[in-house]
Amino acid sequence: MGYRVREIREQQKMTQEELERRSGVSRQTISAIENEKVKAEDVKVGTLLALASALQTTIDCLFFDKAV
Repeated sequence: MGYRVREIREQQKMTQEELERRSGVSRQTISAIENEKVKAEDVKVGTLLALASALQTTIDCLFFDKAV
């Protein structure tokens, strides 16, 4: 999941700091997710919702590429 968060964020030319401002999720948490230092199942649903909303996508897109 972390690679998808990073991929979507970078496609939107957004920094982790900008994602932090838009989502309310700390940059440290975003970094931990993107670098897979936290297991996907340990990320709270509220965090996923905030990231998906800030990235203008859905939670399932954070986990799966549409091509899958």
